[in-house]
Amino acid sequence: MTLLPPTQLRKVTELPAFAKPSAHLTHLINRLQPSPETVVLFLAILIGGSTGMGVVTFHYLIQLIQKLMLENFMGQIGVWGAWTLASVPTLGGLIVGLMRWRTQDFGPGLSSLIAVSQGREVKRQLRPVTKMIAAAVSLGSGASLGPEGPSVEIGTNFGVLLSDVLQVSEERQRLLLGAGAAAGLAAGFNAPIAGVFFALEVVMGATSFATSAVSVVLLAAVVAALIAQIGLGAQPAFALPAYQVRSLLELPLYVGLGLGASLVSLTYTELVRLVKAGFAGRVPGFKFLSQIPQPIQPIIGGAILGLVALQYPQILGIGYGTVQAMLQDQEFSLNLLLVLMLLKLLMTAISAGSGFVGGLFAPAMFLGASFGSAYAKFLAFLVPSIGEYMAASPAYAMVGMAAVLASSARAPLTAILMLFELTRDYRIVLPLMAAVGLSVWLVERIKPTFNSNSNLQQIGLSELKDEQVEIVQQISVADAMHSSPKKLPATIGVLEAAMEMIRDRTRSALVIDTAEKLVGILSLEDINRTLSLWQNYQNYPAEIQANFSSQTLIDICTTDILYAWQDEPLSEALDRMALRGLHQLPVVARDNPDCILGLLEKDQIALTCNLAATNKALQRYLPVLPTTDIVIGH
Repeated sequence: MTLLPPTQLRKVTELPAFAKPSAHLTHLINRLQPSPETVVLFLAILIGGSTGMGVVTFHYLIQLIQKLMLENFMGQIGVWGAWTLASVPTLGGLIVGLMRWRTQDFGPGLSSLIAVSQGREVKRQLRPVTKMIAAAVSLGSGASLGPEGPSVEIGTNFGVLLSDVLQVSEERQRLLLGAGAAAGLAAGFNAPIAGVFFALEVVMGATSFATSAVSVVLLAAVVAALIAQIGLGAQPAFALPAYQVRSLLELPLYVGLGLGASLVSLTYTELVRLVKAGFAGRVPGFKFLSQIPQPIQPIIGGAILGLVALQYPQILGIGYGTVQAMLQDQEFSLNLLLVLMLLKLLMTAISAGSGFVGGLFAPAMFLGASFGSAYAKFLAFLVPSIGEYMAASPAYAMVGMAAVLASSARAPLTAILMLFELTRDYRIVLPLMAAVGLSVWLVERIKPTFNSNSNLQQIGLSELKDEQVEIVQQISVADAMHSSPKKLPATIGVLEAAMEMIRDRTRSALVIDTAEKLVGILSLEDINRTLSLWQNYQNYPAEIQANFSSQTLIDICTTDILYAWQDEPLSEALDRMALRGLHQLPVVARDNPDCILGLLEKDQIALTCNLAATNKALQRYLPVLPTTDIVIGH
């Protein structure tokens, strides 16, 4: 009998009660021994079905709390005056605060679950039911947040739970996590295509667009959306007006909309981050907020929200009703639209920062709709004659929704497809793509997703923590280069060079002339490309084939060479490699470029950086460990 190690035994014994029946599922799978692909597809259906039912329950729970708060509770105290409306979000904050006091932690969010699946964070206990109730109370009482974040987390929690029960591999865990995210968004918005792309684009990363991954995520999204349509209805989240193309000259106006949307989304994301830091006491001048117990903070946020809602009740809650009114071209003055946009920014940041539970998609769509509508009205006010050449303001509100959502979530494909699913009108796609593309591009230029070390992710270092990246910055080119790279004469034939590289098991070689001067770089890709070309010309006359077979290295190697210097930071050399998409870079002396000192290759860079990060982590346990034993040069 094989005994589980203590950590694995603890994993099994600590499973929640509702997960224990899955042990029978594991036993059944082991008996039937289906293929791994069949198992994963079956799990995708299970995740999709569970997520669909969870999202339906979540939406009914929000409606129940809204009825209790706004009808029953307000029906009792409303006779005291209109000011009593402020007590609704305050009461919601009190309930959420009590839940925080009781549980201390609502469990990991989507970003934490992704980090756990990549091995970058220690896993925390899942609390899907507690978090769902807290989110329903938050949204039902008027917190300026959205339901899509909790909906996605319902799905990802099911994916993680099944991964834990069945003890699947890390790759499978990430796939089931993506399937859960797709199912959650598909059910929450009744937009299965956008849900699939959200999972592939945001949760799993661009490298996961493989057929097997897409099929699993598609299946989970379809099942979840089907169940949500049965439980919540098949209507889309918004009833949108028909889009009209007035003139092709209107397209530059949408480009301007994309420019403004990028600024709105940057303000939005930075303000949310700043207010969260403020409530945590990390902002100068607001350190006193950290002295306020965390369970009290939602009450403060709810009180602020309630006071603002006395004058502008449109900012309460998810805000879909107000967005719908903007999309139906109901009367909103330019001043009112700008005020609502500003207040929604502030109240969303306060809601998220003070401890309410909810997503940031719906507020982004509110901001985009109000900005797009205000943008159209401002153009009409500024140039009255332009009205006959541009669509009505709801069209700009629709595109603004997608542009702000895309640039704030850094998910352009998801935003485009979501709006396309909502409008079901192909004519809006062209201005939509223009605005979304420009908005995301500008946000990436102003505030890149990753810092200046983003090129490290291209060499397999995407799992490094921030402090480890700092260590990587301290590595020089000399630490990571091959000090004795393979060198081949420029005059030898391609076949001879291929045999030498196979014999020496090397991927790259420096091509030198008779004076030992560097004239090019050769890679296995260059050789394989050349051999493929030869094969294509097999049916050509013998003299043409002879011309190919007589090729030497100087004919096929890369002669336009970029250099690295051994004393420069490795990060600078990486930037140079990324600029041209290079896998290797020759290292030469600064004062004599003809003097070859080594070769910098991506594989060796990745190894060196990972060893340096590991060495740094070991220092707290083995302080006498010498650094030079870890950072190895060749």
